[in-house]
Amino acid sequence: MKTLAILAVVFAALGVLPLFVVSDVWLNSLIAVLYAALLGQAWNILGGYGGQFSFGHAAFFGTGAYTVAVLQVQYGINPWIGLVAGAAAAGLVAAFVGALSFRYGLRGSYFALVTLAFAEVLRILSNSVPFTGAGVGILIPLDPGAENLQFAHKSGYFWMIWAMALAAFLAAWWLGHSRFGARLMALRDNEDAARALGVSALRIKLGGIVMSGVFSGLAGVFYAQHYLYLDPGLAYGPAISVESLLVPIVGGMGTLFGPLLGAAALHVLSEVTRDIFGDAPGISLAIYGALLIFIVMFLPHGLAGLGRISARRLIRARPA
Repeated sequence: MKTLAILAVVFAALGVLPLFVVSDVWLNSLIAVLYAALLGQAWNILGGYGGQFSFGHAAFFGTGAYTVAVLQVQYGINPWIGLVAGAAAAGLVAAFVGALSFRYGLRGSYFALVTLAFAEVLRILSNSVPFTGAGVGILIPLDPGAENLQFAHKSGYFWMIWAMALAAFLAAWWLGHSRFGARLMALRDNEDAARALGVSALRIKLGGIVMSGVFSGLAGVFYAQHYLYLDPGLAYGPAISVESLLVPIVGGMGTLFGPLLGAAALHVLSEVTRDIFGDAPGISLAIYGALLIFIVMFLPHGLAGLGRISARRLIRARPA
């Protein structure tokens, strides 16, 4: 319960910030951090807690984004219904990918490549079929109002992403304190031993990937309603998959607050590099790659692990 109390305090503190922040620039920064934290926690549920590394989470993100956009633009369905449909559609795609992968025992690099392939297949399909706008993309009409999941002020989008991120972090907390989560982590640590103890690997890993897919789909829904435009490269492109896995790796995989730490750190790094290098194409991905190499080599447990090590050293150094 201590961790849950800390989580409540952190999100309560984040929730009151719009009362004191009047600048849209700062609100945009808060929205960007929470959006990246949601993406990262969605990946962390499967990759951090479940040990199943995905290189294609854009498949779930893009499905959620396109579902709400297509339902709203092509069929006039309210985006609140589209939000639920987008999360459900992303979960179904995740279940399909998981069933094909886990039923045949794919794990490690094989599973990562399968998810990458699915994201690329969906990108090609959305680039070809007319109802997604094909290569031109799909533009969502501007109609501000809470009933349309569009807001005249940035604070509305802040509360939207705040609620989605909170739901993802509560799900991650539940994983760390439930039997399902314990079984998922047992499969991560030693799948053969967990199977020998009677853990149903297929069922548990399917549950993990569906949960991960649902939250990635919610991130896609937010993206669509916030930016009001989608094309295949944005929705299913590799940038989303890279951001999804980089955030928890930098912050600390398999930890509750790792994605939030990673999202904040990467946002600061992104702003600093933009100030130094401008909008030079490819520079951010190059810096992210260098950072990933550094984290893997010197901070395998991410920023959360660094915080734990520092706290232990302070406790040891404290005089008796």
